[in-house]
Amino acid sequence: MSGFFSKQHSFAQPGYSRWLVPPAALSVHLCIGQAYAFSVFNDPLTRVIGIASSAPEDWKLTTLGWIFSLAIVFLGLSAAFGGKWLEKVGPRLTMFVAACCFGGGFLISALGVELHQIGLIYLGYGVIGGIGLGLGYVSPVSTLIKWFPDRRGMATGMAIMGFGGGAMIGAPLSVLLMDHFKSAESVGVTQTFLVMGGLYFCSMLIGALTIRIPPVDWQPAGWTPPAVQNKMITDKHVHIDQALKTPQFYLLWLVLCLNVTAGIGVLGQASVMIQEMFKGSVTPASAAGFVGLLSLFNMGGRFFWSSASDFLGRKNTYFIFFMVGAALYATIPSMGMAGNMALFVLLYALIMSMYGGGFSTIPAYLADIFGTRFVGGIHGRLLTAWSTAGVLGPVLVNYIREYQIGQGVAKAEAYNVTMYIMAGLLVVGFIANLAIRPVHEKHHMKHDEFDELDGIYPETDDAEH
Repeated sequence: MSGFFSKQHSFAQPGYSRWLVPPAALSVHLCIGQAYAFSVFNDPLTRVIGIASSAPEDWKLTTLGWIFSLAIVFLGLSAAFGGKWLEKVGPRLTMFVAACCFGGGFLISALGVELHQIGLIYLGYGVIGGIGLGLGYVSPVSTLIKWFPDRRGMATGMAIMGFGGGAMIGAPLSVLLMDHFKSAESVGVTQTFLVMGGLYFCSMLIGALTIRIPPVDWQPAGWTPPAVQNKMITDKHVHIDQALKTPQFYLLWLVLCLNVTAGIGVLGQASVMIQEMFKGSVTPASAAGFVGLLSLFNMGGRFFWSSASDFLGRKNTYFIFFMVGAALYATIPSMGMAGNMALFVLLYALIMSMYGGGFSTIPAYLADIFGTRFVGGIHGRLLTAWSTAGVLGPVLVNYIREYQIGQGVAKAEAYNVTMYIMAGLLVVGFIANLAIRPVHEKHHMKHDEFDELDGIYPETDDAEH
């Protein structure tokens, strides 16, 4: 594609600071991270007709639950299928399309609320907005890694931290806007969707206009690659399609899936869990504070652990996630039975930090294993592990809990078996991570393949052609 949004016109000019790239990425990730806060709309959406209370014609929570589920499914699908397109057209156009989809999804959803057509909300926020989520999530990753070859983990952590923190902006903003727009005739959701759609589009557009691609073989001033390379960090490149033919891709898929499964199921039930395990000692307000604390550790862990992985190594960082995580999950039931709430909260905060760290460390892990040329597209395909975990984690927690209660187990103890199962999943993840080795040289791209692909996935600007 020619013109302003083309990849060839996205290359940085001399003097461009690489430190402008993380804010560009954050301007997108802080917006799409609003997905974690969509639940604040659930109660008002059950009162669109009744206003003060739900009317018989109003939507049920079970109906509304599919909005978020659809968004996460299409996040994974668009990241998987759009990753290859991203490598072809570059991050600027991809981020612009993500802005159109995510912002436009809110506008279509606003129409759905106004007409009381749930299908339009499914289409708007769920499908189109979900596509914006996926494209926005992966679009800055490969660019960040190329700008920060000396700190791959820190760079991706700065952006992906924003996705974890997006709810901290989105939730209060949504409540503030709904309180402002609500009236005797409206719960204020329609107007809130319109405003947020416009705001998020503008913020994401700023990111698309700001981001730049580094020149070929660019290196930070004064930095040279280490003379003795870590054998787990390659200087070769694996094509996006060839990556699917390697065992490393599927081992890394399993590593991400198991780490996320263990965390996401608990995250969704955190408020109920702490109230049931410490019945009478924890109020709903205190439980909400607990959830907020977990969100802080989720966000902070994304930056801390990915930055630490630059020094520890990606494989060692995941070893910590799996070894320590399994030990923490196995310890939690005894903390609950002993009534030690402070230690219970601390253990969960650590678990959530490693849950967030798993998201932010995986792009750098992929760059180490497969090279940087197609890491954005490979990362997109790997995110199907997130979609899988998003279903598997809550199902495990919810259905095992219901089964335990059905067997006469007290609610306070109904999560114990789940915690042990989560610990077991992390042990499996430890084994998968242990099995990861450098990619065999037969999968590496050859010089003639680079020449052939240059017209399809250009890595040089117009002046260099």
